Amino acid sequence: MKKLSIICLFLAGCASSHFCNAQGLPGLEHKNDSAITTTLLTPDIGGIKQVVEVKTNDVNKPILLFVSGGPGSSMMNSSESFTATLRKRFTIVQWDQRDAGKTLKLNASPVAPSLELMQKDTVQIIEFIRKTYRKEKIYLLGSSWGNVLGFYIVKHHPEMLHAYYAVNPVVSQLASEKELLAILKRHLQENAEATRELAGVQIPFTRDEDLFYLRKWLFFKEGKTFATTEDFKVNFLQWSKRWSPVWNQVMQIDLPKSLAKVDIPTYFFVGGHDIQTSTNITQEYFLNIQAPKKELFLFEKSGHQIHQDEPQRFQDTIIRTLDEGQPGYALPPTSPHPR
Repeated sequence: MKKLSIICLFLAGCASSHFCNAQGLPGLEHKNDSAITTTLLTPDIGGIKQVVEVKTNDVNKPILLFVSGGPGSSMMNSSESFTATLRKRFTIVQWDQRDAGKTLKLNASPVAPSLELMQKDTVQIIEFIRKTYRKEKIYLLGSSWGNVLGFYIVKHHPEMLHAYYAVNPVVSQLASEKELLAILKRHLQENAEATRELAGVQIPFTRDEDLFYLRKWLFFKEGKTFATTEDFKVNFLQWSKRWSPVWNQVMQIDLPKSLAKVDIPTYFFVGGHDIQTSTNITQEYFLNIQAPKKELFLFEKSGHQIHQDEPQRFQDTIIRTLDEGQPGYALPPTSPHPR
């Protein structure tokens, strides 16, 4: 199952629930775990029931909502390792988006997902959480693709948020994919199969295979040899049937042009070895964006999965941002450009 979950990697590194076996949906009930209460809620959002998980021992704590990467992925079942410390300061909320995780298990989307639909879902989810827990504002965290939805909220509904955490964010994905392609071509120039397949990749993408070959050889470079199997190709292209139209919309987003100024504190978390969502592009965006408060935290031991690669530092850093007067980590004088 671990291998299958990795096969389902796209942006978030989580299992793509559209073609992975979803975990059985437990009863919508309260569970006590060492004074931590887990509550599963199924509000009507965008015409379907969507699953929200709330973990807390005190509902008066501020809420931190995670918006998972993907699209089509869930962080819910793997969240313990990167949220246990955070629960000391937050009520932790996980949301399985349309056609992902427990939401997919409960009901598939009757219409094809679109970027606009997912953005509307995000607004409704936050409104539901604020109303249910009587919070004027919440903290929001986007992981990879989750930043497409998160920065939409930052731009259009800053009144809902105390602050925003952008983790391995999608900033200018068209430029990022071009940078990735160039890196892979250089790194794999002695591999005849990789050279041939990467030579045919066109950006912007004109076919699902373009993105597939980029991810295949990215994962191979990272040591995931299963990415060269036929099963991986079949599963990835099955995912593409549902989600490539959304990803093509994402490729048109360019935050340096569309969101040069934000009205809330914004914290960027980047992996020193992340070439899937370019660390260089994110660092440049951070330098130029205007915000009442901004900090960038470089996780030198991490790639695209900071919450998995450095889970304790990930949590400790978020908590530090809550403590007024605590300095952040300085942006290094030269940006890492991993090969």
